[in-house]
Amino acid sequence: VQLQASGGGLVQAGGSLRLSCAASGGTFSRYRMAWFRQAPGKEREFVARIRHGGITYYTGSVKGRFTISRDNAKNTVYLQMNSLKAEDTAVYYCAANENDDYAYDYWGQGTQVTVSS
Repeated sequence: VQLQASGGGLVQAGGSLRLSCAASGGTFSRYRMAWFRQAPGKEREFVARIRHGGITYYTGSVKGRFTISRDNAKNTVYLQMNSLKAEDTAVYYCAANENDDYAYDYWGQGTQVTVSS
């Protein structure tokens, strides 16, 4: 499975961005999809995930502000990010796995999100 993330950019605090991750080379509907992020000098951290049937889970710091969704017809997963904060600045990665919520086998290349305060 190949993953291509896009949609990052520079936004002011309080603004919004929508990230996209297009998948190819596999049966997208079978995959659990997730977003992770890595800020400068920090370890990569989990942000959100969505299962085949649409069940979602978020890390506490983004709950209520970010929404993960998927379009199986387009082989794409999205991350709608609202009320962005400076601490959301990071490289965002999408990831995929068939059977595990926590260990992901396939990773995209990352897209930079910078929130100015």
